[in-house]
Amino acid sequence: MLNIGKYEFNSRLLLGTGKFTDLHIQSQAVEASGTEILTFAVRRLNLEEAGEKHFLDTLDLSKYTLLPNTAGATTADEAVRIAELARASGLCDMIKVEVIGDGVTLLPDPLETYKACSILLEKGFTVLPYISDDVILAKRLQLLGVHAVMPGASPIGAGRGIINPYNLEMIIEQAVVPVIVDAGLRSPKDAAHAMELGADAVLLNTAVSGSSDPVSMAKAMRLGVEAGRLAYTAGMIPVKRYAAASSPVEGMVHT
Repeated sequence: MLNIGKYEFNSRLLLGTGKFTDLHIQSQAVEASGTEILTFAVRRLNLEEAGEKHFLDTLDLSKYTLLPNTAGATTADEAVRIAELARASGLCDMIKVEVIGDGVTLLPDPLETYKACSILLEKGFTVLPYISDDVILAKRLQLLGVHAVMPGASPIGAGRGIINPYNLEMIIEQAVVPVIVDAGLRSPKDAAHAMELGADAVLLNTAVSGSSDPVSMAKAMRLGVEAGRLAYTAGMIPVKRYAAASSPVEGMVHT
């Protein structure tokens, strides 16, 4: 089971709901992914406009836990206001804290992220901060009391896969809460790689919604996550400098 705060999940794939071409394809992709957690930007979802359809209208929400995020925030205060809006709407008390510090790289602002998390924890939220692959920040946020950390594999939407596996390994090795690799993944290979490193889960959006066939890609990503997790728990052989015969030479008959 994947445990985040008071929540328990079977699936280790979290799926974003943005950028899909239409709600029908989105619904099919969500189903194919096997996800139990759906994330979305509160500021992009009009919860008050009558007649405007969005994914909340097309999915059986009893099957999913919603993870609102604070995308669009550039300060801690903005992130806190967005989180409070989401909770006031009755969506969920779990929040992905996303505070962007640079408009070109879309990398998160570590200082404002930390500040936002501190405030939201005091307010009783289940807090999941999106961060860069900063080992020390991940450690300090866990000491603060966050319920998971979400380091990016590479910049949002870049599709570059895991740029710095060493840092992710260090974050995972020192973690006392779930580590969810978020942002920059492109293929099932990337998802499997993250899970093989020991990540507890991955969060995807563009890799699925931006593909030519989002439904098939969602299924492929689900299988990648499952395969990577199984490989990690099975225990992979160590990497060696030289070849090692798969058939032992002891006991062979010499001719």
